[in-house]
Amino acid sequence: MTLTTGATLLVDCLIEQGASTIFGVPGESYLAVLNAIYDAPSLRYVNARQEGGASMMADAWSKLTGEVGLCMVTRGPGATNASSGVHVAYQDSTPMILFIGQVASDQIEREAFQEIDYRRMFGQMAKWVAQIDDASRIPEYIARAYRTALSGRPGPVVLALPEDMLVTEIEKPAALPAKGKPADSAPSAESMKELEALVAEAERPFMIVGGGGWSLAAKKAVTAFAEQNAIPVGTSFRCQDYFPNEHPNFAGHVGIGIDPALAKRIKQSDLLIVLGARLGEMTTSGYTLIDTPIPTQTLIHIHADPEELGRVYQPALAIAARHETMALLFGALGQIRKAGDANWVSEARAGYDAFSAIPERKLPGDVQMAEIVKHVVANTPDNTVFTNGAGNYAIWVHRFIKYRGWRTQLAPTSGSMGYGMPAVVAAAIQDPSRPAICFAGDGCFQMTCQEFATAAQEGAPIKVIVVNNSMYGTIRMHQEREYPTRISGTALSNPDFTAMAAAMGGHSEKVVSTEEFPDAFARMMAHDGPALIEIITDPEAITPVKTITDFRTKS
Repeated sequence: MTLTTGATLLVDCLIEQGASTIFGVPGESYLAVLNAIYDAPSLRYVNARQEGGASMMADAWSKLTGEVGLCMVTRGPGATNASSGVHVAYQDSTPMILFIGQVASDQIEREAFQEIDYRRMFGQMAKWVAQIDDASRIPEYIARAYRTALSGRPGPVVLALPEDMLVTEIEKPAALPAKGKPADSAPSAESMKELEALVAEAERPFMIVGGGGWSLAAKKAVTAFAEQNAIPVGTSFRCQDYFPNEHPNFAGHVGIGIDPALAKRIKQSDLLIVLGARLGEMTTSGYTLIDTPIPTQTLIHIHADPEELGRVYQPALAIAARHETMALLFGALGQIRKAGDANWVSEARAGYDAFSAIPERKLPGDVQMAEIVKHVVANTPDNTVFTNGAGNYAIWVHRFIKYRGWRTQLAPTSGSMGYGMPAVVAAAIQDPSRPAICFAGDGCFQMTCQEFATAAQEGAPIKVIVVNNSMYGTIRMHQEREYPTRISGTALSNPDFTAMAAAMGGHSEKVVSTEEFPDAFARMMAHDGPALIEIITDPEAITPVKTITDFRTKS
């Protein structure tokens, strides 16, 4: 009989499933796992500076690779910190597993040191929450966790690991479950015939793509289908890299700050094909873009989770199927519409080009962010990864960046501040040869700025652009609109971000005018390591086309 410990068996199972990287913050509750990782050179442990950053790195890793993202944290405070990334993964439909060190089994239900019942804590933000009490069942739990995270609507799984279970010796299994594939689901032949008939009859169709569970092959298949059938395509909130932005059929971003002309076009469509997107608040402009509960357009809604279909909007045709499977089926259909209106597509594209052009109106201050973002795009390769969190600075990012490659946008549909920094670290670790640039506001950056030190330690050549207007811009904008001039709680007194980056081992510069940016950007990109540019902007310049004064006067 060959004996092994629960911790070693756990690591062996992860390797068998294809795991290569775990993001985490070390804790005494799972020291046995860290010890087992020491003997597993193929498994990299990236120790972040805070558990929220670690869980967001795991989310970003999964988006980049299509694999299950892994995060490991300690009990109590570690788990509560990590919950921010679990929430991101849930709303973004990202497959992820969060491992939490737990108190010993004989201390459960005593409110032992840092004890939490994780089933209750994570019950509404994870697909499955469980605790492994028997070390011999680790292979079963890990195999199920992977399949659960990947299948249907992808999402996070949480597994608690009692520390005594991890050091328990058991008989080593003769074999471990092999790497599993997500359970597939596909539409019926009848549904496909109905879909073809609806597409063939449509005069003004429009497609919205989004959600989780996509691949490059799916992107190519949907692109071909849209092209062959003269269908303009929009991408749901923060899924802009799901369709080539340079393609003639791309109509723009269907999310916060939607182009009014695009919103009008969607309302004018007679057939709305929604593939993968949930049709939540952000994608529907607060449920105003599409009539509820019965849309004016004929709605075909395709989603991996049948419970999502009809949640808000009642579709004429509801198909419960994996997004990737459906996308590939779309690509195989070929041309269905025999007399597609080319003007319908070209007008949608012209609208996108006009909206993504630099506005004629110059904003207050010496920095014009539209010009800066355009410069960044023009001076980076097509495979550059752009990351961001939440804040008004992101309006410029979403409006003026043209995403040219697959998985080049990492941004949280949950609207979580602080996401950009952990995401850019994960991107630079995953492929150091691929440029990875984070945009962050001054408030957003300070949520997770400590992860700059993680990048320095890991040798990750991240590039960070901090847009500093000394306030929480989004909240200030809403504040000025609802309570003009009554500023409360939104001002920020910031540190010197360039000094902070330098102290953490990076190159850094400060920019105070548009003209200074190109040379500073060139130096940042040429630096072989972490680098940061802090851009000082005028607080009045709150959106690409409006100032704070405009919001105060309702203009």
